[in-house]
Amino acid sequence: MEPGADEVAFESPAHFRIYKSGRIERLNRPPVLPAGLDEATGVTSKDVVLDAGTGLSVRLYLPKLQEPSKKLPVLVYFHGGAFLLESAGSATYHTYVNPLAAAAGVLVVSVSYRLAPEHPLPAAYEDSWTALQWATSAQDEWIAEHCDMARLFLAGDSAGANIVHDMLMRASGSGDGAPRIEGAILLHPWFGGNAPIEGEPPGAAAATAGLWTYAFPGAVGGADDPRMNPLAPGAPALEKLGCARMLVCAGKQDALYVRDRAYYEAVAASAWPGDVAWLESEGEEHVFFLPKPECENAKQLMDRVVAFIAGA
Repeated sequence: MEPGADEVAFESPAHFRIYKSGRIERLNRPPVLPAGLDEATGVTSKDVVLDAGTGLSVRLYLPKLQEPSKKLPVLVYFHGGAFLLESAGSATYHTYVNPLAAAAGVLVVSVSYRLAPEHPLPAAYEDSWTALQWATSAQDEWIAEHCDMARLFLAGDSAGANIVHDMLMRASGSGDGAPRIEGAILLHPWFGGNAPIEGEPPGAAAATAGLWTYAFPGAVGGADDPRMNPLAPGAPALEKLGCARMLVCAGKQDALYVRDRAYYEAVAASAWPGDVAWLESEGEEHVFFLPKPECENAKQLMDRVVAFIAGA
């Protein structure tokens, strides 16, 4: 081992510690909760392995059926965690998706993609695309029996919202076999760039660039790779976004707020023919709705997501 290789290169207190050697120490991991019936919401979940070789799996959430003959929308959800942490079965996401499925009346396909650095990007993007294609193929009996694939939604938070953007760009360029996505929900998306932009907190761009390099050492252009910086020079035109509607959400106190707002404004100003909406949560930090689901702003955010899926 090189001298100093075991020195800490990057640390996010209570989340992870990255060493110069490339090793990651994941701190305070939330427990993985079992799938099954959630008594509080009436939602039933199950795990499905999509690729035993890579470990790619999804957790499906089926809300209590009020009208068994009524078809449900499908929501494919991508969790956050800087591409380094979390899973669909994590308590963080299991306890968020159960109420979401119940409130919105949707079948949720929550994706457990491979994590960096053990599986550097683009592994997570490839896994997410595979899971999206699997969901739209309706091979699963729950999806085949209960869902209307004409009402397909994507959602994700932080790195998961970053994945949503990549899925939309892929959907636009995959020809006749592309899934038709009605709506996309980007919750506090993690975007960055090599250089700071006006209004961005000091150090925010550098922190994102450092983490991105660690998660995706092969990225061309560093943090100006269009998957991390959709507004970078040479990035694919936003008019190619493969959905009809979009909701972009941000926390006013989030270090990513300025990037998120710039993304929303760029989509709104582009030649994309869809409708884009914006929601900001006053006084709130990054993905506040996960640790504080009962606070008023989290309830308002949930209501807005539910209304968006309903078409409002």
